[in-house]
Amino acid sequence: MITLDGVMQAPGGPEEDTSGGFEYGGWVAPYGDEVYGRVMEKLMRPADVLLGRKTFEIWEGYWPQHESGWPGINDVTKYVLSTTRKKSDWKNSVFFNSLADIEKLKNSNGSDIQVWGSGELVQLLLKNDLVDELWLNIHPLTLGHGKKLFDDGPIPAAFTLVESTVTPSGVIIANYKRAGKVKTGTIGE
Repeated sequence: MITLDGVMQAPGGPEEDTSGGFEYGGWVAPYGDEVYGRVMEKLMRPADVLLGRKTFEIWEGYWPQHESGWPGINDVTKYVLSTTRKKSDWKNSVFFNSLADIEKLKNSNGSDIQVWGSGELVQLLLKNDLVDELWLNIHPLTLGHGKKLFDDGPIPAAFTLVESTVTPSGVIIANYKRAGKVKTGTIGE
């Protein structure tokens, strides 16, 4: 969930992430319509997730008591990149402390893993060529400041649009798959 100017901070609620004096939390609320709801329902099918510590802590305090809003979220494996956390009472939580752990997971046989929120983690994954696919919900507003998706400079990479939807409220939901690396004006593997 991002704005036109790339802000991804605190889409869900006013108290979600006020760091840096951010005061616009909950900015996705006006854009919830039937089409948006159907697409989100599709995206929220049970799948293992990789989260940064901050996002994990928000989720850990919410989803165990609200599973009806995301059936199966408590049963999937939650991989968490953290140098400060080692365990949680939230079942199926696995803690990593290095990028090498994530690379090992990515190169293992298994199902796809989704990343939700986790801005710093996403930037780390983009910078280290560990992103195969992006699902962007681009909301028709600008906020001017806040944590941004591409703030830390990902590596040059090409993506192909494989699916898109525009909701009645103007949200562009776009699925991009990795198409290769950018090499001196061309796209290649």
